[in-house]
Amino acid sequence: MIPNRPPNLPLPRFALGLTHVGLWAERLWRAFWPFLSVLMLTASPLLLGMHALVPLELAWGLAALLALMAGATLVMGLRRFRRPSRGEALSRLDAALPGRPIQTLLDEQAVGAQDPSSAALWRAHQSRMAARVASAEPVAPDLVLTKRDPYGLRFMAALCFVAALLFGSVWRVGSVADLAPGAAQAAAGPSWEGWIEPPRYTGLPTLYLNDQTGEVLQLPQGSRITLRFYGELGQLRLAEDVSGIPVERPEHSEQTIKVTRSGPLEIEGRGGRGWQVVMLSDNAPQVEIAGSAETRAGGQMVLPFAAMDDYGITGGRVIIALDIEAVDRRHGLRIDPEPRDPVVADLPLPITGDRREFTENLIEDFSQHPWAHLPVTITLIASDAAGQEAETLPFGTMLPARRFFDPLAGAVIEQRRDLLWSRDNAPRVAQILRAISHRPDDVFRSQTAYLRLRVILRRMEALQRFGLQPTQQEEIAQALWDLAIMLEDGTLSDALERMRRAQERLSEAMKNGASDEEIAELMQELREATQDYLRQLAQNQQNEQDGERQAQEGERLQMTQDDLQKMMDRIQELMEQGRMAEAQQALEEFQQMMENMRVTQGQGNNGQSEGQRAMEGLAETLRNQQGLSDQAFRDLQEQFNPGAQAGESQQNEGRNGGQGRGQSHEGEGQGSRQSGTGQDGAQPGEPGETGEGSLADRQQALRNELGRQEQNLPGQGTPEGDAAREALDRAGRAMEGAEEALRENDLAEAIDRQAEAMEAMREGMRSLGEALAQQSQPGQGSQEGDQRARSQDPLGRTPGSQGGVDTDESLVPGDDVYRRARDLLDEIRRRSGESDRPKIERDYLKRLLDRF
Repeated sequence: MIPNRPPNLPLPRFALGLTHVGLWAERLWRAFWPFLSVLMLTASPLLLGMHALVPLELAWGLAALLALMAGATLVMGLRRFRRPSRGEALSRLDAALPGRPIQTLLDEQAVGAQDPSSAALWRAHQSRMAARVASAEPVAPDLVLTKRDPYGLRFMAALCFVAALLFGSVWRVGSVADLAPGAAQAAAGPSWEGWIEPPRYTGLPTLYLNDQTGEVLQLPQGSRITLRFYGELGQLRLAEDVSGIPVERPEHSEQTIKVTRSGPLEIEGRGGRGWQVVMLSDNAPQVEIAGSAETRAGGQMVLPFAAMDDYGITGGRVIIALDIEAVDRRHGLRIDPEPRDPVVADLPLPITGDRREFTENLIEDFSQHPWAHLPVTITLIASDAAGQEAETLPFGTMLPARRFFDPLAGAVIEQRRDLLWSRDNAPRVAQILRAISHRPDDVFRSQTAYLRLRVILRRMEALQRFGLQPTQQEEIAQALWDLAIMLEDGTLSDALERMRRAQERLSEAMKNGASDEEIAELMQELREATQDYLRQLAQNQQNEQDGERQAQEGERLQMTQDDLQKMMDRIQELMEQGRMAEAQQALEEFQQMMENMRVTQGQGNNGQSEGQRAMEGLAETLRNQQGLSDQAFRDLQEQFNPGAQAGESQQNEGRNGGQGRGQSHEGEGQGSRQSGTGQDGAQPGEPGETGEGSLADRQQALRNELGRQEQNLPGQGTPEGDAAREALDRAGRAMEGAEEALRENDLAEAIDRQAEAMEAMREGMRSLGEALAQQSQPGQGSQEGDQRARSQDPLGRTPGSQGGVDTDESLVPGDDVYRRARDLLDEIRRRSGESDRPKIERDYLKRLLDRF
């Protein structure tokens, strides 16, 4: 860009000046051609005298429309116009010359300035450029507006204006004054006219006072009466007692008063009239709370209220203040709270419809507020357009918020509340949280949650040594909230574990007296988790991941999905009837039955298909990733306990890794726990303690193996197969992030990324199982036993003729059913005494013995 004040150039002044003027003309024309067109269009009918040939109302309407268009185009032109500078004129002139000589004269030699030959060449080049500058000619402006005015509206306006100048007269413009209201009457004698304008918020129309034939005028409070007198000043006079202001002799032909009370209104003089004004008062609004505050399933507060006003509610607000007198001042609430301003929220109003009388619900989520579940007072304030307000008496209630049914999540939320109550509670909160995490294997289902709690503890203890600041207090509180959400909702993807989780939350909700909406949502969550688990049972023949479960194929509870749905319907019916004790007992029976179920497995690895081999390969990669994550967690705990002995650390970590992760991934994660190693995925010959570089190399190898398996994945082109590939691709990216974190010695971040990778791999395996199930069609198998297995329900039973739980087959084949029954009991007794079998299997066998 050329500067506005460049050094002296051999440039003709007329060339630069005319170019600058042309640039001004171009900018003005482009910005204001609409405004000029509207002016020419307005002047054309005035020059022709057309305003005298149309009705007065039409003339004023067209005048108002043209005035509005002129104002709009003027404002648009002012916004578009940009004053051209001298530098822009130089740039345009330079662009019109070959080789841009002006810019060349302003440049300096960058290379070779010290070389005499190069400097001489540069001076010669500038001399040639100076000669070109000296011969510069002005650049014509670009006044073409074809793109801006494709329809030629400017030409139409110009044509009308030229025609009006040729066939009209400039003197006719002065006759516009004859169009003023009352001008004709003024010539005949004194006259008047008036208008009554009610306040806009009333929605009432403007009245023409001359048309009011009655003697009584009922006007809303605040109405404006405008009177206009024509003729000599003083021939007509206003006498009124509705504004409360003494009437003086008017100095102008127009008077305006505002109705503030009832009284007479009279126009004195020839042709005058009088009325009795009755003012309609604007009543104050009314608002009241229409019910108790309730909690929705998601934690939102619902408070019904009703409001009314004679002309409509225009706004309002809700003020929520802590009722300190009603707070149970114990434990963390014993000390004085930090001062907090009351919560102020807008009062919800109907989007459509009449606002003069309505009932609405105040819906707000205060789950993360420090006053959640504490006594508060709620005050509603409603206002109308006149500025009048009405408020309710303070309504005392416990501030509704989300409830946490997981005991550990509830404890974390309680400590979060104490921390937000006062920063002086920070040492106490840290002490309680440290006590909770003393035995993590007893309370934590996920190592990630335990790790997050440890990080929060270290952060809190480090900050409180230097004085916890409000921003840091909010940071710790947000971290505790995220931890509680993780503990409550969990990050589990396994169908069996999610189903058990839903059962536990529903049981806690019934014990703690949850609302109907919360119980309904938890019941729906249990239904969805159970359906997911049953779908996993149906696909299990192609999702084999654990040889130990293949040996347990014969011992499973024979039950159909219809039976489970009936049991859940019965539980929900009991809860709706308020019979919580019976509902709790029915839920315990449901849990007991689900614990006895076993996933149907295949008959071995002989003749495995490509899909089965892919599933087994992914399962092996998942087990190795689980073991690598456990090893990283053990190394991280060594950082937390640097003085601990190696044996003690390994024992604790083995308990945390084996039990904690076993609980988190039970059902599909049994393949993640390798018996007999104690290393959760490490081979017998590998050392238990490895450095971060070694862990990173193992992580890289797992990522490469997953990429190879993804390339050979079957089911390409199907929605399920594409979903499996997408999930495995996410797992690969998460593994890459874990590898980078391990190389940077960020074990916490590496564990999080490894958890994401395992989650994505499980999702990919489920999608792959669905793809394989879609590919296998009934009747394509060559073996009769395979066809019969496919005709069975997901739990291994052949449906009866009516689709029920009955079967036409004999439960015990053979003639001597009694001898066969004794053999079965003996086999059950033998297996129940084998200590190497899983505990859940031995418990089931013992229940069979007790029953039979």
